[in-house]
Amino acid sequence: MKVRTAVFPVAGLGTRLLPATKSMPKEMVTLIDRPLIQYAVEEVIDAGVERVVFVSARSKKALEDHFDRTPELEYQLEEAGKEDVLKDVQKLSSMCDIIYIRQKEPLGLGHAVLCAKDIVGKEPFAVILPDDIISSKEPVTGQLIKRYTQTGKSVVSLMEVPDEDTSKYGIVKLGREEDKGLFKLDGMVEKPKSNPPSNMAIIGRYILTPEVMAALETTKRGAGGEIQLTDAILDVAKSEGVYGYLFEGDRFDCGNMYGLFEAVVNFALERKDLREHAVKVIQEAAKRF
Repeated sequence: MKVRTAVFPVAGLGTRLLPATKSMPKEMVTLIDRPLIQYAVEEVIDAGVERVVFVSARSKKALEDHFDRTPELEYQLEEAGKEDVLKDVQKLSSMCDIIYIRQKEPLGLGHAVLCAKDIVGKEPFAVILPDDIISSKEPVTGQLIKRYTQTGKSVVSLMEVPDEDTSKYGIVKLGREEDKGLFKLDGMVEKPKSNPPSNMAIIGRYILTPEVMAALETTKRGAGGEIQLTDAILDVAKSEGVYGYLFEGDRFDCGNMYGLFEAVVNFALERKDLREHAVKVIQEAAKRF
């Protein structure tokens, strides 16, 4: 069955980026010339997703405005002859169908995903955490969809992390490798305080079967007193199997200032129109410090 819907849990306050996020959603923080959320939405569209669900909260209206029409701005751009910019602005409102849902209580990632239950229905769906910006030749969402099509099971994206960082992630126990980078998962634990099953972490891209959504309905609060998506995925792993895929690409955690800075530097160096200028700026700055 085709993966038509991507769920974006975007209700968080973004405290790791304060004070920048005091009056602005963290998803609207800019990376070069686009907000973080736009990179993530473009990724799923490039992977063939047709519908995006934002599970948001109050104070997130800027997200809605960004993907809406702005006739007055479009008129000014047209009058000024800025056709390329006009096309970019108009593209935002026609990328795909976007649906907005409120998460009325901050009960965790699993609860945020569950809020989209009625829209997702009985279909497989993607879950995207837009803090994670991934630079790759093929969209990571597309990579996972291919592995879902191959296995017919839920697939989560995996990345190796330093041993000292395992307490920050959902960590998996790897089973057999069934294809290059594709592992059957024998278990997983959310943010283990000790004795992690591996150093392979779940990163913010998932393709999930309807069974995961059903499991969320009965999932009790876990780590941090929240309804954890990992717990529901683990239930499904025990009953029907779940896979992990070691994706191809470079991930940047743009939910903190270090990861955001790394992303700015790397994305600037990747772009032909910015590369020369970025190298010059970095070299000149290095001389001064």
